[in-house]
Amino acid sequence: MQDSRRFTGRCALITGGGGDIGLATAARLAADGADIALLDMDSAKLEAARDKLADSGVRVGTFVCDVTDHAAVDRIVGEIESKFAPIDLLFNNAGFQGAFSPVHTYPANDFRQVMEVNVIGAFHVLQRVAAAMVERGFGRIVNTASMAGIGGPPNMAAYGASKFAIVGLTQTAAKDLAPHGIRVNAISPGFIGPGFMWDRQVEKQAAAGSQYYDADTARVAEQMISSVPMRRYGDLSEIPGAVSFLMSDDASYMTGVNLPISGGG
Repeated sequence: MQDSRRFTGRCALITGGGGDIGLATAARLAADGADIALLDMDSAKLEAARDKLADSGVRVGTFVCDVTDHAAVDRIVGEIESKFAPIDLLFNNAGFQGAFSPVHTYPANDFRQVMEVNVIGAFHVLQRVAAAMVERGFGRIVNTASMAGIGGPPNMAAYGASKFAIVGLTQTAAKDLAPHGIRVNAISPGFIGPGFMWDRQVEKQAAAGSQYYDADTARVAEQMISSVPMRRYGDLSEIPGAVSFLMSDDASYMTGVNLPISGGG
């Protein structure tokens, strides 16, 4: 019987593959039939992710790489393409949230690190994978931006700036790569919870000391939720379907799109 899953015979590379969003999306793309190449700088997280995908029925490969290292990205992507499978789908997702501080006291070294991971690292991966896609005349790329890149959040100068940059990179790459049969889009998750990242953001905003959030974490959580039209944070399970859609033929006319996953607004 022919396998009718939408990505059968395709290979998906997921950066930040050991993290929550990366792993959840990998599981969805595997369920859609794609072979999965997980890339992360944390080998322990990669092994745990591989174990969780063990029963997915597709091939799963893990690759340790720091996306800020251009030479390492070039080498690892070449290894994936030659020894695992040509990359048809890229979820360019590795990221770093950084510090929480008003812009006039924001630590410069942290700003640099966030930009290195979230922008320069994302560019390294996109450029190297896109070059291989151009040779084959096919590719689907989804970058992880953020609602922080749509409306600049207080106390998050580096993260907000980095995600604005990802939206711009997506739009330019979409134009440059469209003649080669490659679509490039982005997703912009809003508040996602529960879990470590939600708890960290609540705690850090409470500690930052600003007019926008209370000093009490319980109150900060309420303030953040009240800013969302649906009056709830997003669930991790609500992200992978959007990525799968943007990579699929159902979105065949969409490129340069930034898809909010925000609970409205």
